[in-house]
This record gives sequence, structure tokens and C-alpha cells, in this order.
Amino acid sequence: MANITVSASNITVSQINKGVPAKAALSMTPCFFFLYINVVMLITLRSKAIFRETSRYILFTNMLFADSLTLVTCMLMYIFAIARLSILSIVCALVMLAGGVISLISPLSLAVMALERYIAICFPLRHAEITMCRRTGVAIAIVWALGSVKAFTNLILLLISGPLVSTLDFCSGLSMPDQFTDVNNAFTIIYFLSVGLTIVYTYIGIVAAARSASSDKCSAAKAHRTVLLHLIQLGLCLSSILSNTILTLVRTYLDLFAALNVQYVIFLGLVIFPRCLSPLIYGLRDQTFRPLFLYYFTFGFRANN
Repeated sequence: MANITVSASNITVSQINKGVPAKAALSMTPCFFFLYINVVMLITLRSKAIFRETSRYILFTNMLFADSLTLVTCMLMYIFAIARLSILSIVCALVMLAGGVISLISPLSLAVMALERYIAICFPLRHAEITMCRRTGVAIAIVWALGSVKAFTNLILLLISGPLVSTLDFCSGLSMPDQFTDVNNAFTIIYFLSVGLTIVYTYIGIVAAARSASSDKCSAAKAHRTVLLHLIQLGLCLSSILSNTILTLVRTYLDLFAALNVQYVIFLGLVIFPRCLSPLIYGLRDQTFRPLFLYYFTFGFRANN
């Protein structure tokens, strides 16, 4: 009976390990590719004064930087999980706290970017004054401060619950104490409802301005499409943040082998691609940014017209 149990266990481990190298290669290849794209975008955004001094490009740089940090964090944690490297609970908690801050920067930045487009269309005469570089920097600081509230709350709970000295084989949000999950869910609901309502409000305002006879129809139409894209990006961000909740359900109803396969798909489909595709789509829509980005992306082989 003992021999049968060991054999079954060995088969399970063999099945789990069988596809690991291929899955790791398939996961890391798009990660490194998108990370390269993000780095090129950041270099492009720092290459010209118009990108460094215009509020919407500054806000886009902030969102892109946060998404790049999120991508690097996810890649490192995935590599640790694949390599089965043990990690101290306190280290895992600190990584989760930092990741929690970074993950909220993108949706909060989307709200500020939508407000910037709303001001540009509805208050064009005051747009330059309201969106000065200094005030844009203050807005970015507020975004990071709001994104840090959840982390500080979790840190206080961590200190109250006592030191974490155990060792984990896999670090994720599911490895943290239950109060972490409750706090994360509460902040996720509050932030995403607030950001969603802000984007919807700006969308309605821009649509109303587009119907006004005194507005610039072309600019209003572009802003209308941009804010609509922000709403889609918010949905993509929400899908990545809800990945832990989906993983919990998967582990509850599926066996270990099936759950690991689903977890691999969730990692690519809900965590990696949404964080990478939305900045890429947003950046390539911009006629000023796109030619210079393609120039740097192709190492100068594509002429910058």
C-alpha cells in the first residue's frame, strides 16, 4: 500500500515537472519582449522636451514606469516559483506590499489622465495653467500616496499580527494572512469604483462638449476615444488584480495538476498581457510619439519622419 502511494506521488510530481521548462520559456519570452518595449517607450519619452514637459506624456510615463515595475515583480516571483526557491514569510510580505502599491498606480493614473483630457476639452483656455509640469508632478505624488495607503494599512496589520519567521515554497497573495485579503478586497473595490466613476464622468463631459457648437469637434472626438480607451484599460487592470481571487476558486474546485495549468494561463492572460498591451496600444495611437518610438525600437533602422 505504501509503495502504491509513493508511486502515485512520483507520477504526480513527474507530471507537474514535465511541462515546466516549456511553460517557463513560453511565459518569460513575452515578458522579456514586453519589458523591452516598455524600456524603449520610457527612453522615447525622455528623448524630447515635448514629452518631458507635456502633462499627458508625463502622466503616461508614470503609468508606464509603474507597469514596468509590476512586470519585473511578476517575472521575479514567477521565476522563484518555477525554481522552487524557498522564501521567508517576511520577505514575501514585503514584496507583496510593494507589489500592492505598484498595482494601484496604473488605475489611479488612468483617472488623472482622463481628467487631463476632460480639462483640455471642457476648459481649453485654462488647460495650460491647470496642467503645468509642477502641478502634474503634484498629481503624480498624490497618486503614489493614495496607492501606498493600502500597503501601510497592511504593514500595520503585519506588525500587529507578530513576526513572520516561517519559510514559504511559493510566495503570492494567497500565502499572506487572511486580514491581508480582506484589506486588499476592500481597497480594490473602493479604488476601482472611484476610478471608474471618474472616467465615466469625464467621458460623459467630453461627449457633451463634443455636441457643443463652440467646441473643437476633432479634438473632442479624439479625447472621446482616448477616455473610452482608459475605461477599457481600467477593465484590464481590474482583471489582473482579480487574478488571486480567480486562483482561489480554481484551487478550490480543481485538482493540483489542473490548477497549475490554469494558473499558468491566468498568469499570461490576466497578469502579463493586460499590463503590457494597454500602454503599447495607448502609445502607438499617438502620432507624435509613434514615429520616434518605432525609430528607437528598430535601433534606428526605421527612418524617423
